[in-house]
Amino acid sequence: MRWRRLNGNTIDLPIKEAVKKSIVKEQNLGNKLKVCIGSDSLVRGKVVEFATVIVFLREKKGGFMFIHNEKVVREMSVKERMILEVSKSVEVAYSLCDLLDEYDVELEVHADINTDPNFKSNVALKEAMGYILSMGFVFKAKPDAFASSSCADKFV
Repeated sequence: MRWRRLNGNTIDLPIKEAVKKSIVKEQNLGNKLKVCIGSDSLVRGKVVEFATVIVFLREKKGGFMFIHNEKVVREMSVKERMILEVSKSVEVAYSLCDLLDEYDVELEVHADINTDPNFKSNVALKEAMGYILSMGFVFKAKPDAFASSSCADKFV
């Protein structure tokens, strides 16, 4: 997986190492962190582009994020795409959860799924929520899922 920073600089370390380095740096500066992970996607013909972000929030001091993009060539339903977005976020969260626990960093997984049944993405709400919660993560959906609906959304 190739990750980059908001300024476009690639992260050459394995993502877990880069996250650890960032946590240590921020905690040494006295910052309390929370990490929010989310994904979003965009369909362009038969290509679905995904963006996954790791958002680091510094309590009362802004934040920063790491970004990963990926393309999948195949047609899929809205529900399948929403669940695939969630699985990408869960995969990243799962790979980092022991590290975040070790450094006492709060973790949330954000799903770009609308809680309003009038929106197409709502078809995957129950499954996505069940998936994230069953993995032991804090679940956020729209309008509270800024990591996916605001941050990742900018990079697809």
